[in-house]
Amino acid sequence: MSPSSWYHAATPAGPFHPTLQGAIEADICVVGGGIAGCSTALHLAERGFRVVLLEADRIGSGASGRSGAQAITGVACGQDKLESLIGLDAAKRIWDCSVEALSLQRELIARYAIDCDYTAGQMQVAIKPRQEASLKNEVSRLQRVYGYHSMRMMERAELRECIASSRYVAATYDTNAGHLQPLQYTRGLAAAAVSRGARIFEHTRALAHQRRDGRLVIRTTAGEVATEHLALCGNATLGGYSRALARKIMGVATYIIATESLGEARASELIRNNAAVTDSNFVLDYFRRSADHRLLFGGRVSYSGLDPLGTTRATRARMLQVFPQLADARIEHAWGGYVDITVNRAPHFGRLEPDVYFVQGFSGHGIALTGIAGKLLADAIGGTSEQFDVFSRIPHHDFPGGDALRRPLLVLAMLWYRLRDWF
Repeated sequence: MSPSSWYHAATPAGPFHPTLQGAIEADICVVGGGIAGCSTALHLAERGFRVVLLEADRIGSGASGRSGAQAITGVACGQDKLESLIGLDAAKRIWDCSVEALSLQRELIARYAIDCDYTAGQMQVAIKPRQEASLKNEVSRLQRVYGYHSMRMMERAELRECIASSRYVAATYDTNAGHLQPLQYTRGLAAAAVSRGARIFEHTRALAHQRRDGRLVIRTTAGEVATEHLALCGNATLGGYSRALARKIMGVATYIIATESLGEARASELIRNNAAVTDSNFVLDYFRRSADHRLLFGGRVSYSGLDPLGTTRATRARMLQVFPQLADARIEHAWGGYVDITVNRAPHFGRLEPDVYFVQGFSGHGIALTGIAGKLLADAIGGTSEQFDVFSRIPHHDFPGGDALRRPLLVLAMLWYRLRDWF
């Protein structure tokens, strides 16, 4: 899939970081230049550690820099599923951490003056009455059980005042959530890490690690890093570095389009409160306005990992189901990328070895959660692992079918959810 996107077109190309040549030393080596890796590097550098970050391509070239960029609470599997996996008390701690993630994101944007068009407000919209009932139950339970009061229901009349579409029957509205320009945010975190002393190397793929003289040595394409700790934050782009991690996640392709600039008046008419929006289907649509008055619309997913024919046309058709008034709007950008999912759609944190940490499996729910994952990972390396270990208690299984059948089996399983959305 093409790395080109509206985000890339709207973001200055620099700064560039060198490729690692030869042998260097560090206290901690971070692998992966997305939000999780850049946040880890930043929080470790703030603590005074000597940090090296290795990125196989460019900062923000993976899911972090190409996503739908909706910063929301919770985890992808939902609180009910999380409670069944680890119990209510631990699920509450993870929920609280996800709320803290939103505050941390805003704090980092302010502290390091990251210009990323952050905008408050996010809505989840219901297409069917059963989805409306589910949203009402969720809002009520979050208020009663989790003490979360930033989210409320919107009934149809108020919703129609906010979104110029007749497709939806009700919505939740969360003033604590929001949206941003993800590539600028990711690069801003990287710049902040460098300002605190971290060293970043782009076009430097980590290949493997070994033990030498009591230290970890990470071998790259043209050099090596000797370090005390290793943090693996590559997610779906980590490749073959660790088969144990790769078996727990699957990269699925998702797609986004951007219209031409519609002008401020026309764009504002589509989503009057400028919130980010996602629907309640399992295979969902999401959309929002950009700072230069485009509509960004995404959500089409390929579980086969292949780019289906007519992706731009099909995504535009989905957009017109929501906003038929955009039939005359030209599509100027279309792009796709891989997001890593786990079997249970919960994030996967842990240790491969006592000094080798990892975070992965955010399952499309990572714009805010990856940022605090980096902070928790830095805390764990610094000696305070209690919160990190709550996440590591979530049980995870390999995708069934082995290398040959895991993806076909996933495609078959997802057909059921597509049928449920339709009917």
